Order: sequence, then C-alpha cells, then structure tokens
Amino acid sequence: MGFGLSLIPVVDFFAERTFRSAGLQQYTISVDDDTTVACWLSQPPKQPPSLPPLVLIHGFGPRATWQWRYQVGPLSRHFSLIVPDLIFFGGSTSTSSLRSEAFQADVIARLLEHVGLDDGPVSVVGTSYGGFVTYHLARALGPNRVDKVVIASSDLLKGEADDKALCNRGNVGSVAELLLPKEVEKTRTALNLAMYQPPRFVPDFVFRDMIQNLYKEKIEEKMELIKGSTIGKEGFDLTPIPQDVLIIWGEHDQIFPVDKAYEVKRSLGENSEKVKLEIMKKTGHMPQSEDPTRFNQILLDFLLN
Repeated sequence: MGFGLSLIPVVDFFAERTFRSAGLQQYTISVDDDTTVACWLSQPPKQPPSLPPLVLIHGFGPRATWQWRYQVGPLSRHFSLIVPDLIFFGGSTSTSSLRSEAFQADVIARLLEHVGLDDGPVSVVGTSYGGFVTYHLARALGPNRVDKVVIASSDLLKGEADDKALCNRGNVGSVAELLLPKEVEKTRTALNLAMYQPPRFVPDFVFRDMIQNLYKEKIEEKMELIKGSTIGKEGFDLTPIPQDVLIIWGEHDQIFPVDKAYEVKRSLGENSEKVKLEIMKKTGHMPQSEDPTRFNQILLDFLLN
C-alpha cells in the first residue's frame, strides 16, 4: 500500500518560517549567464549590512534551510547572514560543466559581489561538504575578503582509504549509496552513521518519502559533484591559510571519525594559535543539529571573540 502524503513540504514550511522569523528573506540571484543561486539574506542585495556579514555553507544532503535552521536565529542577532543553496541543491543551478568544490566556492565569491560584499571582510562557516567549499573560498579570496573561518565536521584530508572505511562501516559499495540513497535500508544506515543518538524508530514510509521527494532532486548532477570532488585527489594539497580558523567536530562522528580532526588541525597549523579545535561530546556528524545550543555558543565565542 502506497503512502500518498509527503512530509517534506511540512519540514520545508517550518524551516523556512524559522529563517523568516530570524529576519531573512529568500532571493534568486544570477551570478552569470550560466549560474543562478537561491539564497537567504538578512538584507536586500546591495544594501550595506547593518551587522558584520557571515556566510553559512551547508553540506551534502537537504537544502540550506534544513541544515542551518537551528543557527539562523541566534546568529542573526549578531551578524548579517548570507545563506546560499550550493549549486544543484535547493533552487541553485548551473549549466556549467564544472563540478568541483572550487567551482562552488567561485560561485559563492561571485554571489558576495552581487549582494554588495565585494570589498569588506566576511566570516564563513561550512559543514561537511560545505567545509570543503569554505576552505577553497578562504584560500582563493584571502584574508582581506574572508576574515574568520569555521570548518565543521569536514575531513579536508579525506582520501580513498577513508572512503573505503566509510563504505565498510555502512556496508555499502560506494559513498554515493550513503549520500544519495535509493533504498530504505541505505537511508536508515546513513542516518545511523550521521547521528550519535539516531531516533529509535523511524517508519519506513518516512525514508521512502525522503528518497522520492528529497534525494531524487538533481540526482545526476549530485553524482557528478561526488565524482568531481577534489579533496583527497591528485593535485589538491591541504595547506595552512592565513585566517583564524575554528574546527568543530563531533566526538562520535562516524562519517569522518574524530581522529581526522586532529590531523586536519595539524595540517592547517599544529603550532599556530590561529587554528583552534573544539570536540563536541555526545554528537556525531551533525553537531549543529544534535546539540545546537552548544554549537551556537562555540560559534559565537569564536566569531565575536
């Protein structure tokens, strides 16, 4: 027997209401002839920000409103927020053939220019895949354009061995089976790996709903993003960046195990006071959702300093 009612629009409604309650409005901005970005802004494009600007970059999975809904309220009291959907997520799209994190970072850089933030510094927070994009953005624009950098749950040293270990933990043949699941059990496995304490019982119809109405959006393009990832590939070197950097990691992360947090810190500046690491207890790969109060306080302590 099929299940005709989708819960996805309900989650969308409440997530978007949270954004609007924080003073954000949704815009669609063409950054060039090929690429259009859907984003949420604290003030209209070209209007000077009333507070220091802060960019939030989401990870692989649902659109930005789902991933940052617990952050926009507290952060909007101190920052003018720019929250884009990455290309091929939510309402953002492109006819470009490029698929790397560097391409995503370039799109965000052009978005900043289009909203009027082309000279002063912004701070940037990225989680998981969004952390890859954040690193590229900070390295490309430099400290005059990007001030403080937060990389959460993001293994910038990920390689083939790490992908293979993740597949073994999930009993899958490829990482794509977890990021873009097509079966109920694979979706359940992805949730169990992502959270420290996943819900004890989630009905199968919820996962079927997610597969049909969430993970199938732009699935071919997202598969190309996975294949086009530069992290861990030949030609990519993780080097220190000049900005102040905060790394946030869940102690029980099974997507990117916590040992990798210390390796990333060493590569970005083991003996540098400019690189800090916070390990969040009793959280997994999504500490911003699993313990948002603590996550938000860590963010504010670093960004406001």
